[in-house]
Amino acid sequence: MLHWLRHYRRAMLPGDISAGVVVAMMMIPQGMAYALVAGLPPVAGIYASILPPVLYALFGTSTTQSVGPMAIVSLMTAATLAPLAAAGTPLHTVLAAQLALLSGLVLLACGLLRIGFMANFFSRPVMSGFTIGSSIVIALGQLPALLGARLPALHLPSAILGLGSLLLLLAARSMLAPLLRRAGLRPTVADIGAKLAPMLVVLGATALVPALGLEALGVRTTGAVPAGLPVLNLATSTEHWQALLQPALLIGFMVFLISMSGAQTLALKRAEKLHSNYELIGLGAANVGSALTGGFPVTGSISRSAVNFAAGANTQLASLITASLLALALVAPTGWLALLPLPTLAATIIVAVFGMFDTTTLRTAWRYDRADAAALLATAAGVLALGVEAGVVVGVALSMGALIWRASRPHIAVLGRIPGTEHFRNIERYSADTAPGLLLLRVDAGLFFGNAEAVNERVEDELAARPCTRHLVLVLSAVNAIDTSALFALGELNAMLRARGIGLHLAEVKGPVMDRLQHSELLGALNGQLFLSTAMAWDALSAGCRPAPGPAVGAQ
Repeated sequence: MLHWLRHYRRAMLPGDISAGVVVAMMMIPQGMAYALVAGLPPVAGIYASILPPVLYALFGTSTTQSVGPMAIVSLMTAATLAPLAAAGTPLHTVLAAQLALLSGLVLLACGLLRIGFMANFFSRPVMSGFTIGSSIVIALGQLPALLGARLPALHLPSAILGLGSLLLLLAARSMLAPLLRRAGLRPTVADIGAKLAPMLVVLGATALVPALGLEALGVRTTGAVPAGLPVLNLATSTEHWQALLQPALLIGFMVFLISMSGAQTLALKRAEKLHSNYELIGLGAANVGSALTGGFPVTGSISRSAVNFAAGANTQLASLITASLLALALVAPTGWLALLPLPTLAATIIVAVFGMFDTTTLRTAWRYDRADAAALLATAAGVLALGVEAGVVVGVALSMGALIWRASRPHIAVLGRIPGTEHFRNIERYSADTAPGLLLLRVDAGLFFGNAEAVNERVEDELAARPCTRHLVLVLSAVNAIDTSALFALGELNAMLRARGIGLHLAEVKGPVMDRLQHSELLGALNGQLFLSTAMAWDALSAGCRPAPGPAVGAQ
């Protein structure tokens, strides 16, 4: 708790203050916009940005993580609550806080049980596919607010304001930072200035509302924003606990995954070490805090954390300053917040999710592993066609299926000896010698129930291609474990080879594997020997045999 405070120095304060101010300026329009994505009153986004970062600062381990509303989590909240309550109703607001509470309790339980490692089972391509699909859904969902009506209709004043805001934000995104650099600003300052463009556009659009009488023309605004701090309260619906439990598990998992992704990236830049279980506790506490203040599920924002980092944040004091400034914004007169035009807020959301559209992972996966690329595309398509939860399930199922399929087809190499050395390599890749009657097979995977049969089939194929084989050596240098099913399969292979007059030998068995084999009957029944190295097996079993020259050198 407060690990960063123990080592705090006065020299860190200026950076924390500047970062806190910059992120607070971002959070006002961003938080309100993400609340709209979740189907909540805009002020709920500010409520969810005050207490959560304070609680994360107490328990979290990242010094630059900015915790609050985030587009994907807001979308998941809206998707979860849509069948249960109409957006904007009091019940919808109550259920959003209840969902944050359940998600927070899930995260806290996972942290206390120390199961943060489970996040490792969510592959990068699946995460990227989920992000791409979610960004498209969010962008399409904002079109009615951007245009003032549902397509094909449109409200001309709203459309002009919304599309104008969108063009300004896109231009600022691509051109503002280079322009500021040419003006003489340092790259870091220029990048931060570009990130504040949404705040400037929102302020400009807000000023236009009374100046041009846009409300009278039918342009929708956020409406009255209640002044004052949120009251600590936890309203729940006893009828919906069960309906919210499963979505809370998924949202909690996504909150942790998204948060860790951004925090790890920034931690590497400062050589900081994150503790996944403490992160779970910090994020869990943050979501419970959001529930107590009438908010909705929150997480660490990748983009906001990056701005926090670039603006000079040294510790979580920067987030505490941000939370304090947001609280002051609610204590001060909030009349101007009521004039924020919804088309401009929709434009800020669309531009924000453009940055989530990750094509780099897709290109890399397509070139490197088509199975991962298929999982990415299937996840994105699942989110678009079936919904957020179903899309994630499809992606994870495909990713795990690909993993199981690869594990069930382990790479097995026929080894030969590199002339003049004691090194043994795949004869299909190297010019290596083989010995008549001796077959060396290296299994490059752990042996378990899913691949034991495939290994035996490959052994049969190689023996059929080499009918003069008298000794089979299984080189187990890459085998980290042998489960019970594989143990029985090895025993059956040993009995079959014994009946055919072929010796079964094991070489380079790892210590932990040997420890397990000592408790089995395989070693006692083995129709052959144990060798410390492949070279020793070669010397012992190829004696009197003239080595056969290997094929020409292939690709390494």
